[in-house]
Amino acid sequence: MGTPRRKSGVLAGEVEPYREWLLAQGYSSASVITLLRTVSQLGVWLQARGMAGTEIDPDEVRQMFAARRRLGRHGVPGEPGMGRFLTFLAGRGLLAPAAPLEPSPLEVLMASFRDWMVRERGLAGGTVIRYERTARRFLAEQVLRADALDVAGLTGADVNAFLLRECARVSAGSVKGRVAELRALFRFLYIEGLIPLQLGGAIPPVGGWRLATIPRLVSAEDAQRVIDSCDAGTVAGARDLAIMLLVARLGLRSVEVARLELEDVDWRHGELTVHGKGRREDRLPLPTDVGEALSDYLAGRGRVEGSRRVFFTCRAPHGPILPGVVGEVLGRGCKRAGIPQFGPHRLRHALAGELLRQGVGLVAISQVLRHQDLATTALYAKVDLPALRQVAQPWPAVS
Repeated sequence: MGTPRRKSGVLAGEVEPYREWLLAQGYSSASVITLLRTVSQLGVWLQARGMAGTEIDPDEVRQMFAARRRLGRHGVPGEPGMGRFLTFLAGRGLLAPAAPLEPSPLEVLMASFRDWMVRERGLAGGTVIRYERTARRFLAEQVLRADALDVAGLTGADVNAFLLRECARVSAGSVKGRVAELRALFRFLYIEGLIPLQLGGAIPPVGGWRLATIPRLVSAEDAQRVIDSCDAGTVAGARDLAIMLLVARLGLRSVEVARLELEDVDWRHGELTVHGKGRREDRLPLPTDVGEALSDYLAGRGRVEGSRRVFFTCRAPHGPILPGVVGEVLGRGCKRAGIPQFGPHRLRHALAGELLRQGVGLVAISQVLRHQDLATTALYAKVDLPALRQVAQPWPAVS
């Protein structure tokens, strides 16, 4: 693979290290040649201005490439490319030290809130992120309105106005989540003495009742068509097949798939350890087709340094997948199969529906899906039409 012929100015010595770094990140040879132009462009620009390549200001780098894009120059990296290059420069110690920023009052408060949720409430990492995100959005709106962070001046009207806006854009179930998240924030503020009243009591309950809806099931035929659409002859296809089978056969949630580590697969005993909600761990039997799909993917994926996770992104830079990737995998499968798109949770519903059709009881289904409350599983009784017909009363005749 040749080096770009364009001169690299004061960064000529960084071309080879950057090449090796990109290859280690999993980039193809063609992509590496394209990305190496970043070094050339920046090195020539610095040299033309009589600047050294030892302390590079990230803001100046962004401004230089933004100016080249405005001029219509080709081969100028976008934000992802810039992020990769700045990460490389930081690792080489070539970025100028950033001036320390004084944290805003909102940042200071959010740091205390995060610490309280972990230390006092023992919440899981994903829950902490979700609660902080809602608290930050709510308080940021108050800062914009009052031009300052004044939590002591918060009122029930502020809370209700925020929730009404949420109701207009998300489902009732999501708004219920917002209520729980805001109540945690107000509990923290009250305990810390930052508000005089516990505003959690001012939040009205959200309409929406358990078991009021009917699960939208995916047919077994459609689920199989999506699974069959995977090209197991490629690493990406083998990965997607293993992910789909974990959801379709074992009912794993997206976050549980993403969290799987190599040690969780017990090949000798044919079992899988699943890290579920509330730090719960369950050992599940590993079906043959799921085990074979996992084995084929891991053999094709090869060894990955620095992480014990099972599933990795297939495009550079390689890293462990996030839960959202599971939905993306299913979305692409639906498109290939030519059926309406559905997500991982509906595939869990499909598993429950198929077990019902096979005569499996609700208690056993609850154990398969790892529901903590049998009432959650009772929702699926609504789709067992043969059983419902047996208990349905005849419609009274008109006399």
